Amino acid sequence: MEDGTLKSPSHCEVTDTDPYGDTDPFQWDTREGCEVRQILDRVADKWSLLVIALLDCRALRFTELRREIDGISQRMLTVTLRQLERDGLVSRTVHPVVPPRVDYALTPLGRTLHTTIRSLVAWTEEHRAEIARARVAYDEHNAAAEPARLRTNT
Repeated sequence: MEDGTLKSPSHCEVTDTDPYGDTDPFQWDTREGCEVRQILDRVADKWSLLVIALLDCRALRFTELRREIDGISQRMLTVTLRQLERDGLVSRTVHPVVPPRVDYALTPLGRTLHTTIRSLVAWTEEHRAEIARARVAYDEHNAAAEPARLRTNT
């Protein structure tokens, strides 16, 4: 093993120092096994974001979540809830009644994540007009360039 190389493939700590001392502490590793990347992939997933947003107000049953999240399959909701529970963001409570009742709720850790998600949503709402204009400009530019691309490829 080379000097400065960590044994754990999921550990993302910087092993070589930046010659300029400019190592960005907020930069995450792009390696597939990186824990930070895995967590970001999970919490930034569209289904996870929606589940976390819905559970912010109150605990919900599986069927209530499925009804509220347009387009999610039963299997995908199950997988998402299990992953969020595994990460400590969602708690699952089984009530001993017939038929069985299961409630999902945000944990205290999940609530801290929801605070961050609200900031992201606020940023999106604040900048949506700028993004819409950028998209229109991009599409117009590419539409104008398309005939020239077609001529050079034929």
